[in-house]
Amino acid sequence: MAMTMHVDIVSAEEEIFSGTAEMLFVPLETGEVGILPRHAPLLARMKPGEMRVRNDNEDQSFYVSGGLLEIQPHVVTVLSDTAVRAKDLDEAAALEAERRAQETLKDRQADIDYAKAQAELIEATVQLRMIRRLRDKLKK
Repeated sequence: MAMTMHVDIVSAEEEIFSGTAEMLFVPLETGEVGILPRHAPLLARMKPGEMRVRNDNEDQSFYVSGGLLEIQPHVVTVLSDTAVRAKDLDEAAALEAERRAQETLKDRQADIDYAKAQAELIEATVQLRMIRRLRDKLKK
């Protein structure tokens, strides 16, 4: 039996996942990190992207909008403003968010928060990339 660790993925609204994992892949601001049981303690900032929880050589994918990752030897906690199971991502909503963010960034006359618009564009783009990758994976 493979060694496991406990993983909690929590968004601002609800707990998305709580269970065991053999390995975890998380998008950090410094790059993706792979986490195995008994990993050294770590506190790090995440960037928007795909997080994968591996059990029995099968991955469950989640979208995280950024947040904090806390690693203890047997427990990993992910705190994110937005965390969604990849299968629950809404392609139409992501396309609309991407379109709105692009329009906002193009409108140089408006009094807007460019950093916020850019962050929204990044989040929508990452969600769309995940949706398309999952769709391609299901076709195979």
